[in-house]
Amino acid sequence: MTLISKRVVLHFPGFEPLDGRAHRARYERSAKQSAAVWDFSVLTGEPECGPDATRFKVKARADGWETSSHIHVFDHNALVERLRTGSQAVQILAGFWSALQVIVYGGMTDYFRHAWRFGLFYIFPFLMMILGFSISATIAVIPIGMDLPDFHLLWGVALASFFFVFAFLPVAERFHTLHLFADWRMAVALARMSDPIIHQWLDRCAAAARAALSETADEYVISSHSMGSSVAAHVIGMVLERHPEIFVGKKVIFATLGSAVLQCALLRPAQRLRSRIGFIARCESMNWLDVQCLTDAIHFYKVPVVAVCGHRDARPATMIFIRVKQMLNGEHYRKIKKDFLRVHRQYVLGPDLQAPFDFTLLTAGPRSAMIFAEGGYSKMPGS
Repeated sequence: MTLISKRVVLHFPGFEPLDGRAHRARYERSAKQSAAVWDFSVLTGEPECGPDATRFKVKARADGWETSSHIHVFDHNALVERLRTGSQAVQILAGFWSALQVIVYGGMTDYFRHAWRFGLFYIFPFLMMILGFSISATIAVIPIGMDLPDFHLLWGVALASFFFVFAFLPVAERFHTLHLFADWRMAVALARMSDPIIHQWLDRCAAAARAALSETADEYVISSHSMGSSVAAHVIGMVLERHPEIFVGKKVIFATLGSAVLQCALLRPAQRLRSRIGFIARCESMNWLDVQCLTDAIHFYKVPVVAVCGHRDARPATMIFIRVKQMLNGEHYRKIKKDFLRVHRQYVLGPDLQAPFDFTLLTAGPRSAMIFAEGGYSKMPGS
């Protein structure tokens, strides 16, 4: 098997409040964990922060091999911060407006039809907030239940407001409720593509991605996690629309990890996104690996993304199933298994154990990502 000596990676992270430097720092921590588990050395270079991507180099080596990877992280932290601005009241109203749009655009119906657990993920933050409203309303009308004069409603409303702001919202934030509200606003925006700021940002990312793909390498890995898969589909689809020859003669892996691309693509206005998914699926030089995990509720488990997006005549993405339980020791897994957001992040985090899937090996290891597709990682070269 030919070893990879030079790799270019374009990574599109999920909807997290992390900028490029933070993603690079997390990558370094995860890479060190993988290196310890698989017995190789790894050096993560200093970040070079551009307006659209953060770049850094990674050198991994052991006896008999050395691999250099140039990693470009296309984070969307600026958009996350923009969606999280404003008072809590404004964020709550905007979140419920996005929920209504998802319903009107047919998203909720399709979520439950294709992946009922993702449907529950969709309704969770809104039901959480409705619960808070209901408890607060109950507190507000306590004076009525006690047959007190109407002016006592003043202290009832005051008590209800105090409960909602100082008791309920802190608990809701432990479940990242307002962050999830912003996530759904982002999903609607990527489906509609009517926000000029997002359109311009994607356009700049496409230009930066084209420049990265012009570098010489043995393998090109385009990886994306969660919401980042919708961003990746837009960006790489735009590159293919404008430069259809860009991947000719190259070995390209399009790896979607815990992909939530259908979160956006199932909404009726997302014609442009669905079209770009078709460009990717029909690119002969590209192998699409859709990495999924049964215990991850925040993706579309066993759903054929390409066909659902209307491209039944195109080559489907290769579904690959992994288990978080295989990547972590027993105590570590028990700590996180009930935290659905933490389980969802494990795709891009370091392992405790040697497992068939490892994000560092996918992006900086000595063997092609197709080795993972054919049977998973099992050992290092020469071992």
